[in-house]
Amino acid sequence: MPTLTAAQARRVAVAAQGFHQPKPGLLTRGHLKRLISRIQVLQLDSVSVAVRAHYAPVFSRLGPYDREVLDRAAWAHSDRAPRLLVEYWAHEAALMAVDDWPLLRWRMAEYEHGRWGTEIVRKNARLAEDIVAAVAELGPSTAGQIEAHLEAEPRGRKGPWWDRSDTKWVAEALWSSGVLTTATRVGFARHYDLTERVLPPEVLARRVSDEEAVRELILRAAGALGVGTEPDLRDYFRLSPKQSKPAVAALVADGELEVVDVAGWNAPAYLRAGQKVPRRDRGTALLCPFDPLVFFRPRMERLFDGFHYRIEIYTPAHKRQFGYYVWPFLLDGELVGRVDLKRADGVLQVLGAFTEEGRDRRRVAEAMAVELRSMAGWLGLGDVTVGDRGDLAPHLRAVLLS
Repeated sequence: MPTLTAAQARRVAVAAQGFHQPKPGLLTRGHLKRLISRIQVLQLDSVSVAVRAHYAPVFSRLGPYDREVLDRAAWAHSDRAPRLLVEYWAHEAALMAVDDWPLLRWRMAEYEHGRWGTEIVRKNARLAEDIVAAVAELGPSTAGQIEAHLEAEPRGRKGPWWDRSDTKWVAEALWSSGVLTTATRVGFARHYDLTERVLPPEVLARRVSDEEAVRELILRAAGALGVGTEPDLRDYFRLSPKQSKPAVAALVADGELEVVDVAGWNAPAYLRAGQKVPRRDRGTALLCPFDPLVFFRPRMERLFDGFHYRIEIYTPAHKRQFGYYVWPFLLDGELVGRVDLKRADGVLQVLGAFTEEGRDRRRVAEAMAVELRSMAGWLGLGDVTVGDRGDLAPHLRAVLLS
């Protein structure tokens, strides 16, 4: 069995996510299409304390870019510029390539009554029919607009016959089952539409067996990760062991995955056939908590010398170790620090900055300052300010003021 050192595995992983390439500082449809073919997903999240999660991985890999290019690719369509991305449960809620939508039909079947609140959906079959009819009539609509439309329709008695919260539950279930999809977002509010009015007919017509789809998803995960254990590959698209284990075995038997031993890992790892091992560490970027390089925390810790990370949004403020919304910092292919960021009052606020043990604070501060200035400019902010928390804070403040 071939072997990789821990450093080689890390280089493979960082390069697979596109961090080894120069940042062009712009985004065209071609750039975006290539990036999505490499990393597969842009996870969505409602937290916007610095910038919403789906924008951040693109910035981390390409540098400052026009976010409208991503918005148009995800939530607009024209004959000249067809929609490139669609929302679905492709890790958690995420943007993925429109052409890959058929690979998740098996999940839509599993979510026939939604992902959560299935008992609400099951007892509201009539409401589901009415929501579909309302969307067909209204066009792209929020749950609130759908609810208002249904309430305005005569029911034979005063008031709706469902609980007010049921409309959102059922609309979400219809989204999860593939009956509805996201036509657009306004202020991050999802506007539902009939899937057949959003996705191309050829995509809707494509049929992929469950086995073939899972196999392809594992292969995509292997390409995006560079190197990973079976649980790593499984997590990328949130598959079950029952799905992933046979698919991995079949891909190994067919020569599309290669089994390797990584020093310090307690399970076999897998490389896509022909995967090259970079000779040196490259890649410098701020990583949001939902970046595909780090969103599976066990793998993150294994790859990056025990770098332990948890998001502390739901931790009471006085119990937080590093901060509310902390970005790991990648410097020359290694995680060397972390920074708690907030956008407020026209500036990018560094609420706390920390180095990993044994790292050169001056070197980390100088590199981090470059990335922070770049982020501030990208977000249209006038300055970067640094608070007092963390061992790196005084060094970072000194660099930024110099």
